Amino acid sequence: MFLRTLTTAGAVTLLASTTVLADGHGCTIGARVSIVGNEFPAIQTVGAGAQECSGAEVSTNLTADHQEINVPGMQGNPAEYTSAIIANSSIVALMNADVIRPLGDLVEAHGEGLNRNQLITIGGEVMAVAFMANAQHLVYRADVLEQVGLEPPTTYEEMLAAAEAIRAAGIMEYPVGGAYAAGWNLAQEFNNMFLGFGGQHFEPGSAAPNVNSEAGVQALEMMLALSEYMNPDFLTHDSNATNAEFRAGNVALMNMWGSRAATLVTADGVPQEVVDGFAIAGPMTVGGGDIPASTLWWDGWTVASNISDEEAEATFIAMMNGIRPALMEDEEVRTQAVWLIPGYEPTPAAVGVFAAAEMGTVPYPMLPFMGLMHTALGAELSDFMQGNESAEQALADVEAAYIAAAQEQGYLQ
Repeated sequence: MFLRTLTTAGAVTLLASTTVLADGHGCTIGARVSIVGNEFPAIQTVGAGAQECSGAEVSTNLTADHQEINVPGMQGNPAEYTSAIIANSSIVALMNADVIRPLGDLVEAHGEGLNRNQLITIGGEVMAVAFMANAQHLVYRADVLEQVGLEPPTTYEEMLAAAEAIRAAGIMEYPVGGAYAAGWNLAQEFNNMFLGFGGQHFEPGSAAPNVNSEAGVQALEMMLALSEYMNPDFLTHDSNATNAEFRAGNVALMNMWGSRAATLVTADGVPQEVVDGFAIAGPMTVGGGDIPASTLWWDGWTVASNISDEEAEATFIAMMNGIRPALMEDEEVRTQAVWLIPGYEPTPAAVGVFAAAEMGTVPYPMLPFMGLMHTALGAELSDFMQGNESAEQALADVEAAYIAAAQEQGYLQ
């Protein structure tokens, strides 16, 4: 089965592979390794695997704030971090800052067994090694939907109807969950909905913004309608807080990352009815469209520019140990992600990401100025979500903030 192109620069596919690497035992390095990245279970597994190497210190800083510290932490000489674990959105900032190095020589020397689909190539150079695919999709309580006599929603309009039925039945007051925390998360939910309505972030072939449009207004209106069924503190809820609401039995329907959904009900203390009712489906469409209101992603790792060649080699070797095929023999690890590691066989938890690929979900735009747009969206949309301004005004504010940043960085005149 194939995952469609996840970036404009490198195709990542879900391919079966019989290629094997060393099992990682006896991994020895000769220089320090320091890793920065996000904190969800699959990345924690990769970081722990890298730390199994001996011969020099391997440290990790896995935090939800990784995107705020990875560029500054790699700009020094020498860089504080020798590797940043990134996705197809966050690699752009590292490329723009010129803090990561091409990996061709290291792939040739130490990358035996990597699938071609793991090599993220930008401008003819391998700049990252991908280890997992990701997408946001429906996570729901099958038992709750059964109580109100409804099938799992396939559209956001059906999600709204299901939420109203659940509330009317007195089952849950706020049955919808969403990672709507002001900032990066809120912007990403807008991106999903905007693409589902057929929106394009920029004028074709240009860095000029194009979000203050009919699709942009429709996306915000749908997000606001959904928020009426969310916890009133929804603008503080990132993925961790949203998952906590689901685990506590307070949420029956939500759009959640495949990398999070896989381990959603394995935490201690989750009520048995939540465990038993937990179910996963593909991403939803919106507004009568046939493209899911979601985006396809890959996660991978890079190697810093401002470090010695010895540290770069040690980092590559340690990170390879963090994604060695022997990890796929561990059932718990297999369920943490849709791995691109040789030897991975899809688990039931992967069905949402696979469905996203089959439905033609659009890859997250990997453009040098998309990060500026994402930041502008995250900063300007919360006023609309709180009822303080119109959708049109919020989107005008987004475009103004983006234009100022894009002009400062030379993307617009």
